[in-house]
Amino acid sequence: MKTNLNSNLVSVDWLNANRNATGLIVLDSTINKVVDSSSSRIPKARFFDIKQKFSDTSAPFPSTLPSVEQFQTEAQNLGINKDSILVVYDDKGIYSSARAWWLFKVFGFEKVAVLDGGLPEWIHHGLPTENYSKEQLKKGDFEAKFNPNLMTDFEGVNQFSENKKALIIDARSESRFKCLVDEPREGLRRGTIPNSKNLPFTDLFDGNTMKPVEELSLFFKNLVAQEQTLIFSCGSGITACVLALAATLCNYKNLIVYDGSWTEYGSLTD
Repeated sequence: MKTNLNSNLVSVDWLNANRNATGLIVLDSTINKVVDSSSSRIPKARFFDIKQKFSDTSAPFPSTLPSVEQFQTEAQNLGINKDSILVVYDDKGIYSSARAWWLFKVFGFEKVAVLDGGLPEWIHHGLPTENYSKEQLKKGDFEAKFNPNLMTDFEGVNQFSENKKALIIDARSESRFKCLVDEPREGLRRGTIPNSKNLPFTDLFDGNTMKPVEELSLFFKNLVAQEQTLIFSCGSGITACVLALAATLCNYKNLIVYDGSWTEYGSLTD
């Protein structure tokens, strides 16, 4: 059985109908998950460990982009091939799964989609789960090809902040964006990147799933004027990718994620 992937977002019904398709691999990208025989997964899912395997753990800030070599090796270790079709999910709905999806885009792989609603929606539909078990995976032949145009750093975001053709959109809550509450990360100051606007990533959902594209488009139309490039930021580069996913679904182009996001920016500025 073969299948085609024509969207960046797939429903639980689609995945259930296609989960035995040739070449399809399901990735559980739940952040900070302890994987043992008591933890549940969508059947045959493989654990995509964002924090330890798919981040540069030597970097000063969390969830930092890994090297090409690291990403390729870890993807191969998960049995991912050049011709694989990937569906990523997490246990919150759509949270860290968007980061996993974006990382594959950054490293040149397009046949990847986010599971709309993730594990909560899967369970809500009464679909089967199983406990994790130790498995020997055959090493894949995945090849990573870095696309530097999809990520930016501290220097880059400062340039975008002064560029009238670019708009920085912050995925944090309104109270954090407006500096009304402390940042959850201890020792990190309150603040916002100059000339940025706020779109809390939580506004994009109906329950666990993404709102229809027509509604998502309204959020961006209310924020975006003449800007031709959209840069997404958040606390540490995770939920910024949720905004990137929504903008992709709305057919926006020239999308960039600020990897260090406010954790980096707030640490490097007064």
